[in-house]
Amino acid sequence: MKKFENISTKPGFMKHNGGLLFRVINKNKYQFKTRVKKIHLNRAGITHGGFLAGIIDAGSGTAVHRAAGKQVCVTISLDIKFIGSSGIGDEIVGDVEIQKVTNSLVFMRCKLSCNKLIIAIGTGVWKKTKKSFT
Repeated sequence: MKKFENISTKPGFMKHNGGLLFRVINKNKYQFKTRVKKIHLNRAGITHGGFLAGIIDAGSGTAVHRAAGKQVCVTISLDIKFIGSSGIGDEIVGDVEIQKVTNSLVFMRCKLSCNKLIIAIGTGVWKKTKKSFT
C-alpha cells in the first residue's frame, strides 16, 4: 500500500483548514485523512458538519481527479449523511470508491470514519472539464 502524501501544498481552502493527506489504494479505491483541530469544532465541541463536508468534497474530488486520468473535475452533486461525531485530536479517515467513470462524469461514494466508527457517508457526481491546473 502506498504512503500518504500531502495534497494541501498550495494556498487555498484545504491548506487553510488544516490540509489533507491522500493515498491511492488501487484504480478505484482511495483514502484520505486529517486530524481535528480546535478551529474545526462547532459550539457543541464536536467537529463541524461543514468541515466534514469540506473534507469529503476535497478528498473525494482528489480521488475523482486521479480516476479521471488527472483531468480537472468539478462537483455537480454531493449528498452527505451525518451519522456520528468526532472531536479535537481525533483522526478522520475517508475511504473513497469510484463507482463509474464515463466520458463526461465520475460517480463516487465516500465513508468517513473516526476511531473505527462511521461518522458520515457521501455520494457524489463530478463533471469532467476541459480546464487544466496551472
